[in-house]
Amino acid sequence: MEISTVYKKKYHVGISDVDFTRKIKLSSLFNYFQDIASMAAEKLGYGIDILASRYNVIWALIRIKVDIIRDPVWNEDIFIETWPQAPKRFEYERDYIVRDKDGNIIINATSVWVIIDIESRQLKSSETVDIKYPSIKTERAIDERLRRLKATGNMQEAYKKVIGYSDIDINEHLNNSKYTDFIMDCFTIEDLKQCEVKSIEVNYVNETLPGETIILYKDTSTISTGIICIEGVKEKDKDKQTVFRTRLEIAQIP
Repeated sequence: MEISTVYKKKYHVGISDVDFTRKIKLSSLFNYFQDIASMAAEKLGYGIDILASRYNVIWALIRIKVDIIRDPVWNEDIFIETWPQAPKRFEYERDYIVRDKDGNIIINATSVWVIIDIESRQLKSSETVDIKYPSIKTERAIDERLRRLKATGNMQEAYKKVIGYSDIDINEHLNNSKYTDFIMDCFTIEDLKQCEVKSIEVNYVNETLPGETIILYKDTSTISTGIICIEGVKEKDKDKQTVFRTRLEIAQIP
């Protein structure tokens, strides 16, 4: 029987997964996506351990976009399904759909991954691993190619963050889900009582290591249109190396 490239898993939204609104934190949602992507790759024969032992490479997320129709809430069961697209020369696209218990789609997401050498951290082409999927689901959760987010000219410093033990993952760098916590920390609690994120797009530009400090900047010049841009740069880097950029669409809470 042919292995399906669509992988599904049930998640229970626990109390540690939500914020003061009792809605899921973006970092928890991103953790779910990371978790199911890892398991899906493992099932297809291209999991973390196999890539490391056979090819000396690791998966790295470079772009993701999430559109939120409704936030999952505390004590809710949700069902996530994910599937890959055919590999490009350097990029691997993976989509996600989140459904509620009645099968209604509440979140759509699409992402772009690459593989990098464990030691050199250099980008490797898809020929390095030569992934072949048994079939391809051509339907897209978000029918859009994710491109590089451009820098804006109205950034104001929000705060600084030192990267520590609790921020890093098994690859010894800042985990992708942690960025979303840093992003949300650019807002006050009062802001978040009035507004909610309806869409978030993140570009992961350069990896961040323990002990490094990120300066976070926020651009609210287009807030009247519901758009806020945030980026992080390394504090001690002479070239002010960009770590990440994000574009948020927010809406007033009714």
